[in-house]
Amino acid sequence: MTDAALLRVALVQLDAGPDVETNIAIASSLADEAAAAGARLVALPEYLQYRGPDDGYRASARPVPGPWTDRFAAVATRNDAWILVGSLAETSDEPARPYNTSVLIAPDGSIAAIYRKIHLFDVAVEDGPVDRESDRVSPGDRAVVVEVDSIGVGLSICYDLRFPELYRALALAGAEVLCVPANFTERTGRDHWEVLLRARAIENGAYVLAPGQVGGPPGQPAFGRSMIVDPWGTVVAQASDRVGIVTADLDLDRVRSIRRQIPSLANRRPGATVVR
Repeated sequence: MTDAALLRVALVQLDAGPDVETNIAIASSLADEAAAAGARLVALPEYLQYRGPDDGYRASARPVPGPWTDRFAAVATRNDAWILVGSLAETSDEPARPYNTSVLIAPDGSIAAIYRKIHLFDVAVEDGPVDRESDRVSPGDRAVVVEVDSIGVGLSICYDLRFPELYRALALAGAEVLCVPANFTERTGRDHWEVLLRARAIENGAYVLAPGQVGGPPGQPAFGRSMIVDPWGTVVAQASDRVGIVTADLDLDRVRSIRRQIPSLANRRPGATVVR
């Protein structure tokens, strides 16, 4: 990159299954490919190390830092790139409920940020998914904004997308880029995925990076369609329905320009009284 206001990013779309070693190998190889091609920030999806029965998910949990993050730290140092490990099962004080954790690894291989998913997917959709993520995952309790080459990046995971107050808090804390690694279900994704991603971008005048899973275990297909949305709400890059990489250059001057034109962050009046 020659322009300091540009950040080249790549999203890796995966189809993880129940074989942890295979999943990690494919994810790290594609991250390596994306970074070697010039991406400064490579973002991977949620549940990248395992998708399958809950017992297998629990068994796949490891500490952070640990053996899974070490594999991606090697990719970061080899390519002098930032790697967002979309989410992994991280051991917690409750062995039956590890954290669902997103880890940002810096170009020197160090861990720059850890975000533990706050909002857990406890839903029962008619003709769609029935899940209680809280049965297998412990919730986090901290929102995270981290600097990537002096650019504020806000971290979130999948179901967080339905809680706009989280993204507003991230934007107010300085995030110009919002990351949403996901394993979004096919049933809800058809109608909600793009709409929600574009809304979060528009509301906050921010880029949204949403790397997702595609395919998946029988009866639990993921929607895929990983995408990059600009702060006007325009989809600037989108993956097809298979494993792969999509890339775009983020123009951070565009964030600042749009926030000047539509200053919704500055015009907030959060103290208004609700009357019923």
